[in-house]
Amino acid sequence: MDPLALKSEIDNRWTLFLDRDGVINVESVGSYITDWNEFNFHDGVLNSLRSLAQMFGQVVVVSNQRGVGRGIMTIESLREIHANMREAVQANGGRIDKVYSCTAVTDDDRNRKPNTGMGLQAQEDFPAIDFKRSIMIGNSISDMEFGKRLSMHTVFLTTKHEPVELPNDLIDEQYPSLEAWTKTLVSAPQLVG
Repeated sequence: MDPLALKSEIDNRWTLFLDRDGVINVESVGSYITDWNEFNFHDGVLNSLRSLAQMFGQVVVVSNQRGVGRGIMTIESLREIHANMREAVQANGGRIDKVYSCTAVTDDDRNRKPNTGMGLQAQEDFPAIDFKRSIMIGNSISDMEFGKRLSMHTVFLTTKHEPVELPNDLIDEQYPSLEAWTKTLVSAPQLVG
C-alpha cells in the first residue's frame, strides 16, 4: 500500500510495534544496554511517541534482549530499564502500553525475532490487535521479517545499517529515524486539522 494512503487510514484501531535499541534509544552496537544510566533516548523520540500515542490504539515494544540469557545483565535490570523508559515516555505525554522482551540465547526460540512469539503474546494481551492494521518499526532485517511474517506494514530505520535499495520484499518504508517517520505521518494531508 502507498505510504500516504496508509497514513490516511491510521486510527485507534491500529497498533504500533516498535523495536527498542536503535529505534527508541541509542544502540550500543556490539554491546548491551545493561543499566538505566546507559539508556539514552534518540533525538526527537519522546515527542514522536507523544504524537504517535494520539494516533494508535496500542503502542507496544518488542525487543530481543539476549544479554539476559547470556548472563551479561539481570532480568531485574532489564525490567528497571523498561519501567524507567515507560515512565519517561508517559511524563512527556506519550505511552507504551506494554514491553515484550525475548531473553533467549538461541535463534530458534519462538519469541526471538524474526519469530513471531512476541507479536502473538501482544495479540493475546490486546485482543483488538489486527496485524493487518499494524506497523512494525525497527532497524534490523529481523525486525522487518518479524513484521512481514505477521502481515504488518514495515518501516526500516537506518540507525545501524546503510539504507536498503527499495522496493524490497521485507521493507515498505525507510527513514533515518523514528522522528523522521513521525514527521511524515503527522504532516500527511489527511491527518491535518
